[in-house]
Amino acid sequence: MLDFDAGKSLEGSNRSPVPSRLQLFVNHSAMRYLVIGGASFLIDFGLLALFFQAFAWPLWLATGAAFLISFVFNYLLQRAFSFSSQATHATALSKYLFLLAFNTAATIGIVWLIDMTGWGWGAGKVVATIITTGWNYFVYRYWVFAIPKA
Repeated sequence: MLDFDAGKSLEGSNRSPVPSRLQLFVNHSAMRYLVIGGASFLIDFGLLALFFQAFAWPLWLATGAAFLISFVFNYLLQRAFSFSSQATHATALSKYLFLLAFNTAATIGIVWLIDMTGWGWGAGKVVATIITTGWNYFVYRYWVFAIPKA
C-alpha cells in the first residue's frame, strides 16, 4: 500500500513522497468499488443471458439467480479490496445480506418493469445496475464495511 503522508521521506527511493493525481484517483475506494462492480455486472449480465436465453428460465428467476451469484462475488471483493474492511464477517455479512434482500427485490422489480415497457430485459438490467450502484457505494462505505468504532 502506498504511503501518502507528504511529510515522510522515501529514503533510497526515486519516487516522490507526494502521490500523483492518478495515484490518488486509482487508490480511492470509489474507483476500486466501480472496477469490482463492473466485473460483478459482467458476471450478472452474462448469467442472466445464459439462464434466460439459453436455459429458458422465467425472467424473474433468471434475474434473481444471476444477481445473487454475482452479489457473492461482489461481497468478497468489495470487503477485501475496495474497503479493506476490519468489521467482523458476522457484522458485515449480516448487513450485506439485508442489503442483498433489498437489492434483489429492487433489481427484479426494475428489470420486470422495464421489460414490460418493451425496452427489454437487457435495458432493465442496465437501469437497475445504475440505480443500485449509486446507493450501494454509500451503504457499503458508511454502514456495511464501516470501520468499527472503538
